[in-house]
Amino acid sequence: SQDSWVLFPALGGCPRIVSRSQWGARAPKNRVRLRTPVPFVIIHHTEGNPCTSQASCSRQVRGIQNYHMNSNGWSDIGYNFLIGEDGNVYEGRGWSTMGAHAKNWNHKSLGFSFLGSFSSRVPNNAALNAAKSLIQCAVSKGFLSRSYFLKGHRNVNPTDCPGNALYKVIRQWPRFKA
Repeated sequence: SQDSWVLFPALGGCPRIVSRSQWGARAPKNRVRLRTPVPFVIIHHTEGNPCTSQASCSRQVRGIQNYHMNSNGWSDIGYNFLIGEDGNVYEGRGWSTMGAHAKNWNHKSLGFSFLGSFSSRVPNNAALNAAKSLIQCAVSKGFLSRSYFLKGHRNVNPTDCPGNALYKVIRQWPRFKA
C-alpha cells in the first residue's frame, strides 16, 4: 500500500522542533544546498552531557555549534537536527542544507544526533519517540526518500558513534541497514 512507509504507526505528525533562533544559534558562515529527498538517515550521539529541559538542551546545542565552528572550522553546527531528552528536536542545519556529520555521506544523508552519551545507557523514551517522529516527518515532508535506509555513524565511518547502547536500539528500527 502507499502508506507502507509509515514506520511507527503510534506516532503522528512531526515532533516539536526548536528553531535556530529559539536556541540562540550563530549565523552560518555559508550553506550548501542538500538535494532532497536523500536516501539515508545517519544517527549520531554528541558524547556530551545529557539534557532534559529546553534551557539545558539549548545550552548544549550552542556549545556544540561553537565547537564545530571554532575548533573544527566548519561553517555551522554539523548535524541537520539534534534530539534532546526533553523530547524536543533542535534545528541544526535543517532539512535542505548539507551537513558535516559523516565524511563522504553528507551529500546523500540527513544527520540526526542525540544530545548526550549513549555508550552504556539508552536515550529516554521522550528522545527516542522524538527521533522516530522526526524520521517520519522527514519522509512525509519529502526530505527523506520513502525507501530510505537508516544507519549508525559507525556504519559509514570508523567511530564508536552513536554509542553501543543506542546502536543496539536503532538496529531494531525499520529500514536499518548496516
